[in-house]
Amino acid sequence: GAAELKDYGGSSKASVGVLLRDMVALEQQGALAFFGEPELDIRDLLQIERDGRGLVTVLELQDAQDKPALFSTFVMWMMARLYHELPEVGDVERPKLVFFFDEAHLLFDGASKAFLEQVQQVVRLVRSKGVGIFFVTQSPKDIPADVLGQLGHRVQHALRAFTPDDDKALKAAARTFPKTDFYDVEETLTTLGTGEALVTVLSPSGVPTAPLATRLIPPATRMGPLTDAELQQRIGASAQVRKYRQAVDRESAEEKLAARA
Repeated sequence: GAAELKDYGGSSKASVGVLLRDMVALEQQGALAFFGEPELDIRDLLQIERDGRGLVTVLELQDAQDKPALFSTFVMWMMARLYHELPEVGDVERPKLVFFFDEAHLLFDGASKAFLEQVQQVVRLVRSKGVGIFFVTQSPKDIPADVLGQLGHRVQHALRAFTPDDDKALKAAARTFPKTDFYDVEETLTTLGTGEALVTVLSPSGVPTAPLATRLIPPATRMGPLTDAELQQRIGASAQVRKYRQAVDRESAEEKLAARA
């Protein structure tokens, strides 16, 4: 209805059609359940244990690779909430919150320009809010150049060159490391073994350090997924799961207007 659109800033039928198609696409990927109530409370990500230790929150999205639009929309919403709600704390010794985005290429596959701009802005400015962000992926080329340029620390495991494209990616990755006279970075990247990585971090003055080949010590725990019984036990003991398990279906404006009519 053209008449109805007059009350919404003169939006054209074409613009409304584009919005509706995008909303339908998100709805088909499960957005109604994902963005329903109770809404994710950002403060739940900042909880600590009674003894002062940090708390690891795992958001498990097994089928996220099949719903890239939903996943990237949620991440953009969460990053924006963190950026706007958390207070400025400056350059703290330890961050209050650190995100690890595994399979990070899923975030950027087919991502819109608005999403990339939002991620770039958050990565650049959220450090002063006491938040750290790590993108975990197979190759540096999986991360857009503008986002990659905002990152400070880098842990690069071995890269292999089996195809011409792999060789091109290896040379590009080697060139992005700080210069060093001690390593042939390109050769080192191909000879790293299991548990080894080439690491560069920001110095106290904000200058990237020379890369160093490092053997990483794995955590003293089982390196594998939980069994079904273990997972159910953890879920049953989680206060956060209990908080978000029961969906809230509030009376909508549409229902109130229909009842009044």
